[in-house]
Amino acid sequence: MRIVFKLIRRVYDWMGTKVHSPYAPLWLISLFFIEAFCFPIPVDPLLILFCVENPKKSLTYAAISTVSSVLGGILGYTIGSLLWDGIGSTLVQLLISPEVFESVRIKYAMYQTWAVLIAGFSPLPYKAVTLSAGFCKLPVAPFIFYSIIARGARFFLVGSAIKIWGVTIKDFIDRYFNQLIVLFVLLVGFCVWAVK
Repeated sequence: MRIVFKLIRRVYDWMGTKVHSPYAPLWLISLFFIEAFCFPIPVDPLLILFCVENPKKSLTYAAISTVSSVLGGILGYTIGSLLWDGIGSTLVQLLISPEVFESVRIKYAMYQTWAVLIAGFSPLPYKAVTLSAGFCKLPVAPFIFYSIIARGARFFLVGSAIKIWGVTIKDFIDRYFNQLIVLFVLLVGFCVWAVK
């Protein structure tokens, strides 16, 4: 377990060097876009890192993350809707369990676009939301609308908190990094269990 923490910490520190790069916004755009349909690592810690390193740009980073995530979500929806047989089922097997995907699909059948709003805000992998929404053929416009609301609320909540508390949050993250990783994993596990 200690090795995992060290690996995540190295990634965290390495990404910290990218915050002050002239290409910082491109890092955010790329990773949040890819995460929405295939990237296996959650990118929320990346947003937190960028915001704590440059609190004045927190809301800008939140906006970039929201737009990129929703655009990636549209691609995920397209893969689920049109390319399921060729790509979608393979992505599900590689990135999320078939059981999680099936439970999300059932929730879509019951709650339609409300499921996008709730799942898009929760710690559930957004790729599960986008691929299954396309597979279930949810209406495109409401999917995009609720994705903007859910992802925007999530990312602007992070950006606003860091803009307000800035250095205090950074010190807190640095001090309790391992515990926060464990808490995040437990939260994801709880959400997956709740969906089932």
